[in-house]
Amino acid sequence: MATDPTRTTTRTWGVTPLEQVKAMSGLEFLSAIRDGHLPGPPISRLLGFDLIEVEHGRAVFAGVPADDHYNPIGSVHGGYAATLLDSCMACAVQSTLPQGTGYTTLEFKVSLVRAITAATGLVRAEGNILTVGRRIGTAEGGLVDSGGKLLAHATTTCLVMPL
Repeated sequence: MATDPTRTTTRTWGVTPLEQVKAMSGLEFLSAIRDGHLPGPPISRLLGFDLIEVEHGRAVFAGVPADDHYNPIGSVHGGYAATLLDSCMACAVQSTLPQGTGYTTLEFKVSLVRAITAATGLVRAEGNILTVGRRIGTAEGGLVDSGGKLLAHATTTCLVMPL
């Protein structure tokens, strides 16, 4: 897999125990992952991307697509873009949630507008909330290359619930 300048060599990977997650707000939890105080999710290790920015209502992931992400026709599989977009949008929703509250993605729609290859280099997926209520949160996201060209965009609906 390609070397990603956003990844640190000291990063640990795993799933944080639910009781620990429940004791933090969504923003506190995501900030702890970003800062390396909690393990990064295993999907990030598998696909080579990291949470690099998070604030209330916004989350940004970055990664470097590689040959390992190719489909049979020689470009990065659309699932790579979909995974980064699902992650940034859902985490944008999560960043607004109070302690003891979680979410799950109900649905998302992705539009792939440019091919991605290993030569694309670093990509950034930025998610921003549209609205978050007691039971439903919606967000939008965009995936861009290092020059700011849009590669894909998406929307999501998340179910908000007690943990």
